[in-house]
Amino acid sequence: MLACRRESRRIVPQQTGCICNKFFIRTIVAATQSRQGGTLQISGLCKWGGWCHAHGVTPQGVIFDLDGTLVDSLSGIAASLNRALAGLGLEPHSLRAIRGFIGNGVGVLMSRAAPQGSAASLLVALEQAFKADYDLTWPQGTGVYPGVADLLAELQHRGVPLAVLSNKSHAFTTAMVSGLFPGVAFAAVLGQRSGIAHKPDPAGAMEIATLLGQPVQWLTMVGDSTMDLETAHRAGMRAVGVTWGYHDRDLLAAARPDMMIDSPEELLGFLETHSSLSSPP
Repeated sequence: MLACRRESRRIVPQQTGCICNKFFIRTIVAATQSRQGGTLQISGLCKWGGWCHAHGVTPQGVIFDLDGTLVDSLSGIAASLNRALAGLGLEPHSLRAIRGFIGNGVGVLMSRAAPQGSAASLLVALEQAFKADYDLTWPQGTGVYPGVADLLAELQHRGVPLAVLSNKSHAFTTAMVSGLFPGVAFAAVLGQRSGIAHKPDPAGAMEIATLLGQPVQWLTMVGDSTMDLETAHRAGMRAVGVTWGYHDRDLLAAARPDMMIDSPEELLGFLETHSSLSSPP
């Protein structure tokens, strides 16, 4: 709730720990007002809380990659993959090798993990075995990166529309997001789906822009791979590369991100400078 006082014909916010923004003003839909002791109390459904509640600020959205950006899932993927390989009599791979396999979807992961020239039937069997194992065991080898939960909570507090776009299969993407981030109201969560091109094709990013009801130039895509950055460029969105994920820093820099960040909290500074996000009062 925001406590305000009236000066002449305008409402002046008193500092209550809220985050404010003076741009992209539009009509607020749901708000109730009541007078208490000469102070106008404004409350209602405002994602930003505080001053934006009274003024209908429209924050610009952020699209996150999942694996290597929000969550460290490498050990869980590797364990399931090696168990699937062993079950088919194939040699396992090191964690370092598997790190280089991931990021392009499950089909590419299987083709990289299987022996070169493997028959299509073997790849199908390997994928089925991997998915069956991973469906049961992914929580044991997946964790949220330090600082990510705080970042998402802060962005949600400021009312920033949040989304996830992953090349992980859609079922695993939605299960992982709901399981690891139960308190985050993502506006859209999309994984790899049949018949829809995956990153770096911008189709998924453009779909999210439509779901958020925002022009692509408002949006920022955040990811740990050159594929994420290329997706952002092709969609006409801002591109932020994270260095704590699975991909090489020099390759990320060569992909011309608008910024590279070494910790989640650095994203706030970027958004405050390059989007509608305001810094705390």
